Amino acid sequence: MKDQAKCKNSWKKMLFLAGVYNIVFGLVVLFFPNLLFNLLGIQPPLYPQIWQCLGMVIGVYGVGYILASRNPFQHWVIVLVGLLGKVFGPIGFVWFALQGQLPWAMGALIIFNDLIWWYPFSMILYKLYKRPHLFDATLTGMFSQDESITLEMFDTSEGMTLQSMSEKWPTMMVFLRHFGCTFCREALDDLADQRDQIELRGARIVLVHMEEEERAQELLNKMGLGDVPHISDPESILYKKFQLRRGGMTQLFGPKVWWRGLIAGFVKGHGVGRESGDVFQMPGVFLLSKGRVIRKYIHKSAADRPDYGQLVKGI
Repeated sequence: MKDQAKCKNSWKKMLFLAGVYNIVFGLVVLFFPNLLFNLLGIQPPLYPQIWQCLGMVIGVYGVGYILASRNPFQHWVIVLVGLLGKVFGPIGFVWFALQGQLPWAMGALIIFNDLIWWYPFSMILYKLYKRPHLFDATLTGMFSQDESITLEMFDTSEGMTLQSMSEKWPTMMVFLRHFGCTFCREALDDLADQRDQIELRGARIVLVHMEEEERAQELLNKMGLGDVPHISDPESILYKKFQLRRGGMTQLFGPKVWWRGLIAGFVKGHGVGRESGDVFQMPGVFLLSKGRVIRKYIHKSAADRPDYGQLVKGI
C-alpha cells in the first residue's frame, strides 16, 4: 500500500511539473515571442501574434495539468488529451519538416514540450487502466461460476426479480456503460425507438447500469424510458455474473471508437456527460427466458451498435 501511495504521489508531482512547465513556456511565448527563435537561430515568424496565441493555449493546458495533479486517476481525461497533443504534435512537426516547411532546429522544442512527457503521461493512464484489471479476470470468473449469485438476488425498479420477469416474459437485459458515455446515450435512444417493436414480440426490457438509483431514474425520464425497469449495479456484480469484462485499449479508444464517437456525439447530438461507474466497463445484451440465456450480443468495441429488434425476432 505504501508503494502504491508513493507511486501515485510521484505521478501527481510529474503532472504538476508538466503544468508549471506549460505555464512558464506559455508566458515566455506570450511576452517574448521571438526569444526561442533567436536562441535556436531560426527566423522569427512573420505574424508573431499566431505564435503568442499558441503560447496562451499551451499555458491553459498547464492550468489543466495542475488541477488534474490533485488526482490524476480521477482526471484522466485531461491526461489523455494532453498525451494525444504530445503525440500528434511531433508527428505534425516531422511531416512539415520533411517537406521543408519547418526547420529541423525546432525539434528542440518538440523534445522538451512533448517527447519527455510521453512516459509520465502514458504511465498515469496505464496505471489507471491496469490497476482494476488485475482483479477483473478473477472477479469475472468467480462471480460467473458462483451458483449462490442468482437472478433472484436482483430486483428491478418495479420490485420484480430478474428470475420472476424471465419466467413471465422473454426479458432483454441491456447492460449499459456509464451514463456519460456517448454510446450509452445512443443505446438508450435506440431502445426508445425500438421499444414498441420489442414489446410487440412479447419481450420486456431491463436496463442494467452502474449509476445511483435516483440519478438513473432522472436520466431515463429525460430519454423517455422512465417506466422501463432498471437495476442499479454499482459494484458490477451482475456484469461479472454475465462475464462482461472491462474493455481493452482498442475496444475503448480504437480508431472505430473515435470515429463513431464523433458521429454519435456531435453529428447526431448524443453528446458526452459526466463519468459515473467504471468507465472501462464493456456493455452487452442478453435475452433471458425462464432464467436461461437464449440469445446474446457481446460488444467487441464500445462503439458497436446492436439491433435490439433483431434479437427478439421469432421468440
